[in-house]
Amino acid sequence: MTSQSTLPRIGFIGLGVMGGPMAGHLAKAGYAVSVFDTLPSVSQALADAHAGISARATLAEVARHSDIVVTMLPNGRVVRDVVFASDGLLSGWQSGALLLDTSSAEPWITRETAARLEGHGIAMVDAPVSGAAWGAQAAELVFMVGGAEAAVDRVRPLLDVMGRAAFHLGPLGAGHTMKCLNNLVTAITLTATAEGLAIGTRAGLDPAVMTDVMNESTAGSWITRTHIHQRVLNRSFDDPFKLELMLKDMGIAIDLAREQGVPAPISSAGQQLWQAASLARGPGVSVSELVLWVETQMQVEIRSTAAQEAPAS
Repeated sequence: MTSQSTLPRIGFIGLGVMGGPMAGHLAKAGYAVSVFDTLPSVSQALADAHAGISARATLAEVARHSDIVVTMLPNGRVVRDVVFASDGLLSGWQSGALLLDTSSAEPWITRETAARLEGHGIAMVDAPVSGAAWGAQAAELVFMVGGAEAAVDRVRPLLDVMGRAAFHLGPLGAGHTMKCLNNLVTAITLTATAEGLAIGTRAGLDPAVMTDVMNESTAGSWITRTHIHQRVLNRSFDDPFKLELMLKDMGIAIDLAREQGVPAPISSAGQQLWQAASLARGPGVSVSELVLWVETQMQVEIRSTAAQEAPAS
């Protein structure tokens, strides 16, 4: 087994439903991990749970104890602030460090951040994830990676610990480009699936059976395999990913299309629907509640008759 002294020292910023488990996996793999969160109690709880994790009081302190810092934050602006604030990471880093950003961020902000860091001798890799909270907990994340080959090689062992696959898509920003497009397609798929199930339910079909048919047919998707039975038909609507974050990623993708001069009429129409759903459902709700909004618009509840008739467990 590789000794801790030969491994790079790791910092981790952002310890929510994704970041906390990811940092824990690195500690279990033998890395010395310094963590920081805006809530000190969160950092301390993680340190108490893992022998290899140390809670740090400031961002600069994390940087001083880290060769590679991993960020898992809401967007690229927050990442930029964490790096360049007066007491941010840059104030504690030494030349030769590396920023590994696993957030879902704007590619153009990522490139701007990296350009500023390059002048200080600090490399950057963007590696946003797919896999949701369960993927972070099970170390089954899929990483979409952008960056120079040498920098990607430095972080690949970390990605192998935290996930099951990593795809190097191109230069810096390519990972964040892929991430927003992945979530754009997912959002449109969820919208179309919910509408189809609502129409079928109104027409007398059981949405549970409809979902099973889709999973064996051409309409099958990640949504039908992991979301409809698990979040909708049981009426839990409890996916931890937030609707407003999905809408944010859709916006990044559509801004990217505009930047590239590519019309995106389907995606733009979908964005307007998600904006209406976000306004109606309110801040902080689960992405699953997009389906509740569809139900309200169509005046159809997507509920399985078989599920209603099943005895309570």
